[in-house]
Amino acid sequence: MVKPVLLFGYGNLSRGDDALGPLLLEYVESHCDLTDIDLLTDFQLQIEHALDLENRQLVLFIDASVACVSAFDFSELTPAKDDSYTTHAMSPSAVLAVYQSIKKQSPPPCFLLAIKGESFELGEGVSANAQNNFAAACQFVERLLDSPSPDAWRNFINV
Repeated sequence: MVKPVLLFGYGNLSRGDDALGPLLLEYVESHCDLTDIDLLTDFQLQIEHALDLENRQLVLFIDASVACVSAFDFSELTPAKDDSYTTHAMSPSAVLAVYQSIKKQSPPPCFLLAIKGESFELGEGVSANAQNNFAAACQFVERLLDSPSPDAWRNFINV
């Protein structure tokens, strides 16, 4: 049975700060109530992940990013075909666009939590700065999961 909320953390555990998405799922698994939450992890987003959005009420994509302004950025996603649409690794917005195309309906409300990383070399551990950013992101996700609804999550944008 599909649970209403999906948390999708993606990244490579062997590439330093790229591990932040999957590591956050490990944190949620050990610290949060998963009654209504499914956890999904992969190295990267693929076209097939569009089907993972089916029958969801709320989705949170979690990834590491060098482009964050602060410890983490939180935003709502919209479907969009972008340059990643035809590559082997897709953006979350491209996954939403695929869902919309194949299901002929809007995707569920989807959000992106990007955690600031700085070092992505193969074989490295998570950097000290990223560990601090990760701790802040973990606290933020706990607050999100206290009120798992699109309207409540929208209140956290630009806070």
